[in-house]
Amino acid sequence: MGIKRFKPHTPGLRFKTGYTFEEITKAEPERSLVKSLKKHAGRNNQGRVTTRHRGGGHRRLYREIDFVRDKIGVPAKVAAIEYDPNRSARIALLHYADGEKRYILAPVGLAVGETVASGPDVEIRSGNTLPLSSIPVGTMVHNVELQPNRGGQLVRAAGGAAQIMAKEGGIAQLRLPSGEVRKIQIVCRATVGQIGNVEHEAIKYGKAGRKRWLGVKPTVRGVAQDPRSHPHGGGEGKSPIGMPGPVSPWGKPTLGKKTRKPNKPSNRDIVKRRK
Repeated sequence: MGIKRFKPHTPGLRFKTGYTFEEITKAEPERSLVKSLKKHAGRNNQGRVTTRHRGGGHRRLYREIDFVRDKIGVPAKVAAIEYDPNRSARIALLHYADGEKRYILAPVGLAVGETVASGPDVEIRSGNTLPLSSIPVGTMVHNVELQPNRGGQLVRAAGGAAQIMAKEGGIAQLRLPSGEVRKIQIVCRATVGQIGNVEHEAIKYGKAGRKRWLGVKPTVRGVAQDPRSHPHGGGEGKSPIGMPGPVSPWGKPTLGKKTRKPNKPSNRDIVKRRK
């Protein structure tokens, strides 16, 4: 995949970069694998805003991705590489030997016409899914399960890859893209290879409107607001925060305040923290 630049006919185009989409082989999604996606704009089941600065954006159809890869021993042929508006990675349409169709995350190097499979005895090749016990130490993997048969939950973004550092007993140690080293049961499955669309992090949006198309609304600094809207607001001219540390609009400490619970059950699985 390449990155293209634009002639600066407008200020928004001057620094904008975009995808060439040369790896995409099919424009329309598989109709049997899509469903409508209702927008919630950062609100919970009570309608309250729990994540600010969300809303609007282009309408999307959700592609149902197979994160579990539970068709053991059934080979599948890659029919197409497609764009997915709901994630940074590209997706691959698989046609299984028994006639079923599924989407998976497309790793680097996976091409149309290749065959992928899932199971403990399949080849160590990009796109194949195996238990961690069957994958050699040092291999790069993605779509890693946290609990057996639950489906991949780790390393699913574009360009992501985790490395198997060691295996001992029933536990494998993986170094995640964040730098964190975590223990995972070796019966959990992972997919071999690095996720494609590696250049995603190099894309420059060029203008605020392009973020609005993605459903991201503007973020206004607290010190730029009035005192009724934010604790940092008010004052004549530019004024300091003027309190014991920065806070959220509701007075909760923020900007560096640790929010992770000290007795979180998964803490015991972290060998090395990401910071």
